[in-house]
Amino acid sequence: MPEIAEVARIVHYLRQHLVGKTIKNAKAIEDANVFGKVGTTGPDVAAALTGKKVLASGSQGKYFWLVLDQPPHPVMHFGMTGWIHIKGDRTAYTNYYKKMKPEEMDAWPPKYWKFQLTTEDPAVEVAFTDPRRFGRVRLVDCPGDSIREHSPLVENGPDPVVDTDIFTEEYLRGKMHSRHVPIKALILDQVVISGIGNWVGDEVLYHSKLHPEQYCDDFSDEQIKKLYGSIRHVCQFAVDKLGDSDQFPDDWLFHHRWGKGQKGAVGHLPSGEKLAFLTVGGRTSCYVPEVQKKTGRVVPGVKEELVESHQEEPKPKKAAKSKAVKAEDGQSANKKKRKAEEDEPPVKKSSSAPKKHPTSQAKAVKVEETPGSDGKAEPGRRRSGRLRGTAI
Repeated sequence: MPEIAEVARIVHYLRQHLVGKTIKNAKAIEDANVFGKVGTTGPDVAAALTGKKVLASGSQGKYFWLVLDQPPHPVMHFGMTGWIHIKGDRTAYTNYYKKMKPEEMDAWPPKYWKFQLTTEDPAVEVAFTDPRRFGRVRLVDCPGDSIREHSPLVENGPDPVVDTDIFTEEYLRGKMHSRHVPIKALILDQVVISGIGNWVGDEVLYHSKLHPEQYCDDFSDEQIKKLYGSIRHVCQFAVDKLGDSDQFPDDWLFHHRWGKGQKGAVGHLPSGEKLAFLTVGGRTSCYVPEVQKKTGRVVPGVKEELVESHQEEPKPKKAAKSKAVKAEDGQSANKKKRKAEEDEPPVKKSSSAPKKHPTSQAKAVKVEETPGSDGKAEPGRRRSGRLRGTAI
């Protein structure tokens, strides 16, 4: 899902290509998932855009918008797979294009488009796409400078990059002390902080060395300070790089967290620490157990799964063969032992089978006749020389 950095990326391109231009025409398909659930239809969006001049573009967390010269203004959310494409430019990030087929790269209009527009000369063509249809486009009827004071933005928390005057260490501490939920769940809550999704959440918890499922009200002031610093650093750095993961530091968890269950996955960081996944209530977190240790209560029912590293060197086949050889040798030894026992001269039979010495088959067992209770000799009774004090 596009998060704070990816949204900042697309706002950068909208400012570069669309702001200051007048929209000549726009069209939208009728998709109840994208438009209808928020009280806006596709034709409503097309009508609102056509003939309007774009004055600005902004973002708050995972939401972004266009400020037009007249209301209403379109406010958008990418959902899981939404994106804005601009004809003739590659607006997406590296991983996005890796999932596309070559023939889809330059196709226009792009596949799965929901609305598209064209500006007056110089012409710019823009399209909003969403394969899985979790994205949202709605119209907000208000003055352009008060968009954030209306729904859906007003219900969301501060953006850690845009709202540094609101998102402070004291703000975060207050939220953590007032709730009793896993820390990962808290920072993913858009009402608390706007823009943090799964990968950013995992990254900031790894940087601050906090266990993702430890309760948020169980951390010390020092740990809260470290978490705040990590959120500010990771979000600001990722936004500055416009979500281009190729420019993220090599030691970031981001580069290694995507390999679960995939061929060629590496289950550890370059420094050697193993990666693991936690699943609670259907939500998955990637973390490093050796770094992110529990220091307080952890939510019950956590299922941990270590990442299987498919790129580690396989064990030599010779070891497997040696086991087989050992097994065969053991079977041969048993056969030889049984054969030797068969070749030994039979011991005089008796009602009580003779016992062999536990440590040696080479020693002979002396069989002698001993007097029974009636004074007669009982054949086959063995008497240990050790018990009689004599050597055999």
